[in-house]
Amino acid sequence: MARQHINRSGEMAVFVRAVELGGFSAAARECGMTPSAVSKLVQRLEERLGVRLINRSTRQLQLTPEGCAFHERAASILADIDDAERQAAAGDTPAGRVRLNASASFATHVLMPLLPDLLGSFPELAVDIIQTDAVVDLMAERVDIAIRAGPLKSSTLIARKLGSTSMTIVGAPSYLECQGKPESLDDLRTHNRLSLNYARAVDGWPVLENGLPVQLPPSERVRVSDGEGLRRLALAGVGLARMATFTVRGDIDAGRLVPVVEHLNPGDRETFHAVFQGQGGTLPSRVRVMLDFLAARARLSD
Repeated sequence: MARQHINRSGEMAVFVRAVELGGFSAAARECGMTPSAVSKLVQRLEERLGVRLINRSTRQLQLTPEGCAFHERAASILADIDDAERQAAAGDTPAGRVRLNASASFATHVLMPLLPDLLGSFPELAVDIIQTDAVVDLMAERVDIAIRAGPLKSSTLIARKLGSTSMTIVGAPSYLECQGKPESLDDLRTHNRLSLNYARAVDGWPVLENGLPVQLPPSERVRVSDGEGLRRLALAGVGLARMATFTVRGDIDAGRLVPVVEHLNPGDRETFHAVFQGQGGTLPSRVRVMLDFLAARARLSD
């Protein structure tokens, strides 16, 4: 019965602030408590959970692995509480911050041009955009939505298809003038084929050889960590790049990049999904409206 009188959300809030502010004294000042009171609260929390959350052998606040896991879940729970209160007060008006992870290419060419309309339609909504082509752990990074390209691995995450795009091999006019425009697969093998430096489902360029698809490995001379960097290398005349067409359509139309060996294109397409945690089939309204907006407005087909 005594457990019912414990203010667990209050304890979580103090613990989370202590972690985020880096110490008991800072958390005490913000929460209107004394440092000793914060220390005792954390100690009671550890005793009730039966695990040590913070190592006290150093001057700096240092979390144990159990403390890290508890902090992540506590922060997520507190965010859900805040979201529930905002929804109740605003009549379910979408409000709060959405953390969205996307590749630099998707963020640059799809997401950012849509932000004015999104923010204008939902004035209580805020957006954090984390740009990386690497696959992130949604729970560990506290990400609400991640945009992923290519085949999806089996997981507990829910996926919503946003669309697909064709792929195009392109080069800058300056590069083609210097190195020559490839006309055949043998020509293509002699060119500097730019690549990405992280693990991918298909490590190479799918091309046609005698009408059959084969994998042409990249040159490996210059590699970069994201698709937008790959585009900029191509624009600078460093080499040829095989890109999602929606990322280079504007460059092609403006003459900054030129498609090459289109007759060798096998016609494969790259599919994009928004993945998220379902949490029992319910979603905060801030996440739901972002998913609906992207599904309706993200134009990838080309």
